[in-house]
Amino acid sequence: MRPIGGRWHPRADFERTVLAWAAPAPGPRLTPRDFARAISAGDRFFEQSAGTPDLDDYHRVLLAELGVDAPDALLAELTRPVEPAAVLEIFPDVLPTLLELRRRGVRMAVVSDAWPDLPDLHAGLGIRDFFEAYAISAVLGCRKPDPRMYHHASSALGLAPADCLFVDDDPALVEAAIELGYAGRVIRRDADHGEPGAVPSIATLAQLPSLL
Repeated sequence: MRPIGGRWHPRADFERTVLAWAAPAPGPRLTPRDFARAISAGDRFFEQSAGTPDLDDYHRVLLAELGVDAPDALLAELTRPVEPAAVLEIFPDVLPTLLELRRRGVRMAVVSDAWPDLPDLHAGLGIRDFFEAYAISAVLGCRKPDPRMYHHASSALGLAPADCLFVDDDPALVEAAIELGYAGRVIRRDADHGEPGAVPSIATLAQLPSLL
């Protein structure tokens, strides 16, 4: 899946929510440059965390950079439930591939640096039922390429690493999986716009059935 508008964090409605909250307060209005600076601070906070940080803590970093108070009510507003389809979409090749893999009896799990609501997001996009297990960084307290992320998923499926194929859009994470004994492929949807890397790759998920 991908975020509508291209940004994963913070959620696409972050600016709108903060502006609505801060509008009555005195002082200069927040600008796009202010939000860009705050998002950069959030990126640094995320990168320095051993696991996926608590979502409220992440938002507190952004709000502090913006000079906006972070009361519980605003934090709750920033994480209020929204329909996944309002902020996320799946790539065109996802659903046909998942249907074909399920038809063939291929068992699947998700390994993701994400917050605990990822299964709910997948449910809202209509793909939750394809996956038997989730290895989620915010739940496990570590992030890829920590071996625990990969092993949690394969163990949940009852499969040895050698019986699993790991797919990711980050070559370094696929390489780490291969070093742990998994088969691996990088999904390079921009394959026509650059040289192939050293790690085995595919250009579309539609290529997966032929590898299994």
